[in-house]
Amino acid sequence: MLGKYKKLFWTEHVKIKMRQYGLSKSKLMQLLYKPERKEKGIAPGCTALMQTRKSKMIPPGEIWLMYHDIKDLRKIISAWRYPGISKHGESIPIPEDILEELKNESNQ
Repeated sequence: MLGKYKKLFWTEHVKIKMRQYGLSKSKLMQLLYKPERKEKGIAPGCTALMQTRKSKMIPPGEIWLMYHDIKDLRKIISAWRYPGISKHGESIPIPEDILEELKNESNQ
């Protein structure tokens, strides 16, 4: 999945969201290499990837990751958990706090 992208850059925003949602770097790397779904991200040039969370112990849900490619750099922008199953082709289920934080970051 990374192909020509030799470098990964993890933003401070995604690091905060990883702690908030209990997502490990290895889990997000797995998602990056083997997504179940790929959608156009909300920001220009961004891509969103998804994997379904499968567990007998907790209800089904999704893990999402959003990135932006710049030359040979893949910038990991955000990650979150969605507590349900979204439909392919519908808008990406991004939590309001992430939308607001990304909007604030882009205005700085």
